[in-house]
Amino acid sequence: MGAIAVVTSIDSLEKARTIATALVERKLAACVQISTIESVYSWQGAVQDETEYRVLAKTVAERYDAVEAAILELHSYDLPAIYALDVAEIYSPYADWVARNSSGAPS
Repeated sequence: MGAIAVVTSIDSLEKARTIATALVERKLAACVQISTIESVYSWQGAVQDETEYRVLAKTVAERYDAVEAAILELHSYDLPAIYALDVAEIYSPYADWVARNSSGAPS
């Protein structure tokens, strides 16, 4: 199982925590990090400059579809950014932990 990092962003810390907690509780991600970011983007014909919260979920490629579905279920944006980055290199014991904790099965 190849490790991936699934990334989204959202406008409130509370919503970011809701997504993070759901992904870990559902065993779709082993760990989710939340960081404050500033996003400058084009939306509906205007340039926006907003504080957002990046949500980065550490999981495996086999769980991407389930992670995406969970994020969409909980996300408030009309068009949320959801994408995955392959992890090219990873410490093997850590990769095993990510895989065990991203099984999608209750513990």
